[in-house]
Amino acid sequence: MRGDMTGGLRDAALDEAISSLVAEAGITAQRGLIRRIIASGIGLGQDGASRLNLKITAAAVEEMRAAFRLFAPYSGIPKATIFGSARTEVGDPLWHAAEAAARGLAERGWTVVTGAGPGIMEAAATGAGRERSLGVSIRLPFEERPNAIVEDDDRRVAMKYFFTRKLMLVKESSGFICLPGGFGTMDETFELLTLQQTGKMEPVPIVLLDRPGGSYWSGFARFVTEELAGSGLIAVDDLDRVLVTDSAEAAVAEVTGFWRNYDSLRWFDEELVLRLRAAPTEAELAELNERFSGMCLRGRIERAEPRPAELAERDRPELPRLALIPRQRAIGELHRLIRALALLPSAP
Repeated sequence: MRGDMTGGLRDAALDEAISSLVAEAGITAQRGLIRRIIASGIGLGQDGASRLNLKITAAAVEEMRAAFRLFAPYSGIPKATIFGSARTEVGDPLWHAAEAAARGLAERGWTVVTGAGPGIMEAAATGAGRERSLGVSIRLPFEERPNAIVEDDDRRVAMKYFFTRKLMLVKESSGFICLPGGFGTMDETFELLTLQQTGKMEPVPIVLLDRPGGSYWSGFARFVTEELAGSGLIAVDDLDRVLVTDSAEAAVAEVTGFWRNYDSLRWFDEELVLRLRAAPTEAELAELNERFSGMCLRGRIERAEPRPAELAERDRPELPRLALIPRQRAIGELHRLIRALALLPSAP
């Protein structure tokens, strides 16, 4: 079946051999995608890819498979990732902040994902407890052992590459709390902000949590506002999607409250459809249009029915919907709209 092959092969016999292999393996779901993966591997061999490139590809696929298997049993459970320094010591106010935030999330039915190491990662795992913790560790020459909470194979997956680790720390979660850290924490934080800014990731709550009275994240926000936004390198409202706080309780409320009414979104060309848990009243919709009129490129925020593609794919057809045509780069406003939807009296 050439139609769902994009691995670069142009050999009907190979296509047929791949299809036969997939069938013999007993694979019945998503056969087209499985064929694409196999075809890409064969294509690498035909391209004469170097041993290093083949090792990178093989390891990346193996690591992703292991991570997908780890997370699969928890697909229906909301998850939040907590980032922060591996060097934070027990008893530090930041340790207590991470522990308290993770405990608050676990008490509300969330599972906490961390990098499985010491410091902030161990504090978060301690707060959440073993049954509410998952870890994605990294293998390093100077690596410290995974923390005791998630060291077992059924709670943790180990990665060789930072890019596969970062993928899994981000992909599976619906909220993020970043505590102070070094280059790694900065990398993870900027990755989140970039994914949100570019629309490569659905809107999620991001919290920058500091020690009580701390200046780490306020200094970061000042740099971003003055140097990046001030120089026109990012939009002025790009940080509107982020909560900067020194309260673990506020961090938990931001992560969980974001999803009180908002469920998901889907784009149809330039139209954005928001799926909600409860439809706003007419008065609430009028108020939303008054507050967020500047977000629309044209038209208004309106009620919407499931689009044909959503019905065909059974993509949340039972949920009420709002539709709008937003301006480009209105991500900060989109986050404010989602928060406003959560605060409506009609919200569940």
